[in-house]
Amino acid sequence: MDHQNNDILEEELSLKLFVVLTRALESIKKRVEEDIKCLGLNPTEFAVLELIYSKGEQPIQKIGEKVLLASSSITYVVDKLEKKDLLRRKPCPKDRRITFAVITQAGTELMDEVFPKHKQAIKEICAGLDVDEKKVMINQLKKLGYHAQGL
Repeated sequence: MDHQNNDILEEELSLKLFVVLTRALESIKKRVEEDIKCLGLNPTEFAVLELIYSKGEQPIQKIGEKVLLASSSITYVVDKLEKKDLLRRKPCPKDRRITFAVITQAGTELMDEVFPKHKQAIKEICAGLDVDEKKVMINQLKKLGYHAQGL
């Protein structure tokens, strides 16, 4: 096969990869969001709560980059979680410009109950691949993502 045909094939495969990846992600996200809605939270609220549940208190200003949210949305989400008594704000004693989001007892109890079920749901959603296939997929997607970031 000559160089030009190779380029055309690679362009077509790249486009197909993008479409298949996008559709797969949409399908997975839809199922995960359905699971989260059953918990009485929206996906964004769940992502923020899960971050603080898993990693401990976080500066509110840093939450956005960790859950891929615009900083303007974070305040709104933290407000909603605070009204539900799942999070509280705690001022930083060393720097008044920084406020931490801290999980409450009610938030911890909710996550203790629902997080294992959520992990199980994700396991079932991803059961289309076996363990080795998941490891290969993770490595390949990281490689693809790092390359795209570097462009």
